[in-house]
Amino acid sequence: MVDDIDEATAFLHDSMSLTRTFGMRCVESAPDRVVIDLDWSPDLLTAGGLLHGGAVMALADSAGGLAAFLNLPDGAAGTSTIESKTNFIGGVKEGDTLRATAAPLHVGGMTIVVETTLTVGDRLVGKVTQTQTVLYPRA
Repeated sequence: MVDDIDEATAFLHDSMSLTRTFGMRCVESAPDRVVIDLDWSPDLLTAGGLLHGGAVMALADSAGGLAAFLNLPDGAAGTSTIESKTNFIGGVKEGDTLRATAAPLHVGGMTIVVETTLTVGDRLVGKVTQTQTVLYPRA
């Protein structure tokens, strides 16, 4: 767990460089809850001026990946997403900040399952469930 928000964002950017490119900010970072924000940007759009679904999924994957990392079992070196299911419910428009809130549903020795809720303010934008494989160093 990283207590300082600036340190948490720096850790996020250092461990997943795409998060820096997209301008993601870590708001909370604890084993039971990870929160990352992404602002609407004209560089991340699809048709109609909406935030691209790939950018939305990248945010969810980053939040889920960090949540899984913070729950690694002893001796594990990292995680990798092996499955992700996204339900888009609404769009992210100009001026919006998209928030991903991730929490583990299952923490095991071989896999970690994380659920991420995507919101703009109080409005639900999407739900993501992902499975992360636990990576161990080679002997």
